[in-house]
Amino acid sequence: MTSIFKNKKGLGRGLSSLIGDTKTVSKNNKIAVSDLVRNRYQPRKNFNKESLEELTNSIKARGIIQPIIARPSNDKNKYEIIAGERRWLAAQSAGLHEVPVVVVEADNKKALEFGIVENVQRNDLNAVEEAEGYKRLIDEFDYDQDQVAKFIGKSRSHITNCLRLLTLSNDILELLKNNEISPGHAKVLVGMENANLLAKKIVKKNLSVRQAENLVRVYKSSNKSNKNLKDPNIKNLELDLADKIGLKIEIKNKKNNKGSIIFDYRDLDQLNHLIDIVKKHY
Repeated sequence: MTSIFKNKKGLGRGLSSLIGDTKTVSKNNKIAVSDLVRNRYQPRKNFNKESLEELTNSIKARGIIQPIIARPSNDKNKYEIIAGERRWLAAQSAGLHEVPVVVVEADNKKALEFGIVENVQRNDLNAVEEAEGYKRLIDEFDYDQDQVAKFIGKSRSHITNCLRLLTLSNDILELLKNNEISPGHAKVLVGMENANLLAKKIVKKNLSVRQAENLVRVYKSSNKSNKNLKDPNIKNLELDLADKIGLKIEIKNKKNNKGSIIFDYRDLDQLNHLIDIVKKHY
């Protein structure tokens, strides 16, 4: 069949390819909004309110241009949406009673594939939803990471990095879902024992990804130095100063309480930053 969907270049198989592989039961039907139900395999959990309002206004003005994809539901005379839930929600807000629907035959695996491809194409999934979608393909439908990468049209490393985010705590994942931290921030926190503490500092200080990397580097260096029998008070002071200044700091304190403080800067910007702090306070 000639697809009514345009496939974006370089993005795996795309909706057009999926539809081409799927038997169409009926095309361009008008189906009552009330006869459609949510896709239980929809990877997207959050819908941006402002974006949904914009789509609602567009539908009021021009109607639904791209039909919703659905499959027969287990509920009699109902259809389960497998692509286009956002259009369905906006149509309800726009006061439509019927919407254009293409009904296809699709098993659970195909339903999940539709949902992931549509949302990844539109960049509608947050990093957690994207990772959870990939994980479902792997856990429930026997994909491996190479197959997911090929199917979605992303690199293997992208899939791996997405899945690694799911090892973070629920608290950090919530920060990521709510856009309080970016995937770049979350990536540097993976594998850190004190990831929750670091995440809170990143949010509180509104650190960039580069600043977050420096903060994590400081804490990793501090953990390595913990192997040395340094006074706990000195260790805490180093961490406190490093946190405030953003540079790795080493305090060498001798038994007679003489010693030195070493500031480890990586470039001229960090050196100038340190000089500015000293000049400002002294």
